[in-house]
Amino acid sequence: MAISPQTFPPRKRRPSAGSFISPKLNDINLLHSLLHLTTQISSINRSTTLLLLKRSANAVVRKAKLLAVLFEDLIRNSDSGLTSSSSSSSFLLCLEETYIVLHRIKTLIEDCSNGSKFFFLMQIETVADNFHKLTGELSTLLDIFPVHDLDLNDDVQELVVLIRKHCLQSKPVIEDSETELRNEVVSVLESIKNEIVPDRSKLASIFERLEIRDSSSCRAEIECLEEEIQNRSEENSKSEIVALIGLVRYAKCVLFGASTAAAASSSVEVQRRKQPSELVVPADFRCPISLELMRDPVVVATGQTYDRESIKLWMDSGHNTCPKTGQTLAHTELIPNRALRNMIALWCREQKIPFDAETVTGRPISRVTNKAALEATRMTALFLVNKLKVPITNSQSMEDSNAVVYELRFLAKTDSDSRACIAEAGAIPLLVRYLSFDVGVHSPSLQVNAVTTILNLSILEANKTRIMETDGALNGVAEVLRSGATWEAKANAAATVFSLSGVPAYRKRLGRKTRVVNGLVQLARCGPEGPRRDALAAILSLAADRESVAKLVEGGAVEMAVEVMVAVPEEAATVLEAVIKRGGFVAVAAAYNGIKRLGAVLREGSERARESAVATLVTMCRKGGSEVVGELAAIPGVERVIWEIMAVGSVRGRRKAATLLRILRRWAAGLDGVEIEGFSTTTMSSATTVVVPTSNSVAQ
Repeated sequence: MAISPQTFPPRKRRPSAGSFISPKLNDINLLHSLLHLTTQISSINRSTTLLLLKRSANAVVRKAKLLAVLFEDLIRNSDSGLTSSSSSSSFLLCLEETYIVLHRIKTLIEDCSNGSKFFFLMQIETVADNFHKLTGELSTLLDIFPVHDLDLNDDVQELVVLIRKHCLQSKPVIEDSETELRNEVVSVLESIKNEIVPDRSKLASIFERLEIRDSSSCRAEIECLEEEIQNRSEENSKSEIVALIGLVRYAKCVLFGASTAAAASSSVEVQRRKQPSELVVPADFRCPISLELMRDPVVVATGQTYDRESIKLWMDSGHNTCPKTGQTLAHTELIPNRALRNMIALWCREQKIPFDAETVTGRPISRVTNKAALEATRMTALFLVNKLKVPITNSQSMEDSNAVVYELRFLAKTDSDSRACIAEAGAIPLLVRYLSFDVGVHSPSLQVNAVTTILNLSILEANKTRIMETDGALNGVAEVLRSGATWEAKANAAATVFSLSGVPAYRKRLGRKTRVVNGLVQLARCGPEGPRRDALAAILSLAADRESVAKLVEGGAVEMAVEVMVAVPEEAATVLEAVIKRGGFVAVAAAYNGIKRLGAVLREGSERARESAVATLVTMCRKGGSEVVGELAAIPGVERVIWEIMAVGSVRGRRKAATLLRILRRWAAGLDGVEIEGFSTTTMSSATTVVVPTSNSVAQ
């Protein structure tokens, strides 16, 4: 067979410190620690927590119970003082080594009890051999244990001899049923690799014998397998574990159906190692492009941080601008943000989320996959999509569809292969059906799951084309933007627009759709902070296209940015800068009432917000003339703030601040009195000019 048990060598997990470091304790404390450790091993409920290798585990647990009697007797004797032999360095060294072996036994049993059942099964021979080796080490320690030199009663001495005898007689034990079960799993993986759909009854038998009996236990098994990947270094064994994950995912859908309970609570995504209500990814840890947790954060020329994979796709698509700020990139070098990556890794460890390590060169480790895993994913996607082809006739069928769409949502979040398989199975036209207003009224969670699945699918570049070419897809997303049942649905619709606008041709199409623009502006104006930021990010992306800017100005994007500048100054100032830069005099006129708010951002905003604000003011002053400059000059202390930016701002901020200060100085000297395109100027004094829009400047 192409897949053999030998491809699953033992895990290379990071051992706990106690497994290798001898405890530096005095004799009595060391004895108490040994007694406590043997008590812990003895208390493990083997009948319910350990599924495989029960005989091997039971044998070592029995020995631990017997050793506890020895340590209790030594502690009792210590009340009257230990003998010179028991206080010798060799005796203490023997106790320390015994502690290490017992700690390793405890760790091995816990790993077998709490880890992946499939992974445990596939390396069952190695685990059995580990039990045997640890028993042998224990036997060696008992051989040198000074039984006759200690003040032990006869029963305890006989007990030590008995334990030693049992250790010597130990050998690896694997039940025939366990070997047969492992071979069945290997056979199923091989059939999937050969594109043969596994027999449902055979799958059911395997999962029943492994006591995986519902969707929740399947999810737990997948999480354990994902953790195993993080504990390994060999690419081949990682690949085989990925195949096991694909098998469990497929069986979960085929045997136990979709997760109706999870779908009902779809206001939050299921996260690895945490319940949905317990985990919120910090905003600084999410990539501004994919909105996913960053695995390999890198810094671009503008100082913004993105996930390497996302920003590389952005650049490979022909973009030479920063997605978040809209600024032209001075260079395309990607600098690893190691400080942020370390913070993300630490947070992931605290939350028990697998985190992909990067190589020492700063390049991320390539995604692991194999043929069996890919075929299992394709079978899973096809199975779920076929479920959606059943027409919705009543509330029960809508609930069933909700559960299936939730599974697709979760699968589409997994990796690129899953996104490709789902789209190839024809899911997108079926998902579009659930974006309507009526679906949102009757089943808000179904609408949320549908739009989020489309968002997850759009991360794959090829799927952007599929979505844009699907009849009704854009109108459906626009419908959710304008009248979605929940803020989450609206936010994810905005994020979908942002994702699709990464392709220049699609950005033009999206920017020309009035419903999309109006929906984004309305969401940015009225939504809570999270959805508002998603909408502003999408507007900023659309603003990179000059034709789209006219629609944004017409749709009230400038006035909206001024209104929300108090709540989200950084994002609002960035959007305003991008729109003003390409929006002409109409945009300047619309932003006139926001000059004082831009002045407040100059004084109190973050470095990036101040940079965007000063750049916006420079553009407005150049295009708007003396009245704009005069309104800016009327802000108390504005020159002092500009001087401050020139001293401590970013490179671009300092340059823009110097330009703005020159404009103010020229205005104060009465040097500006020329006609500006689209405006007629009337000189009021040597230092003041009124700027009034002409008839030609009115939007047609």
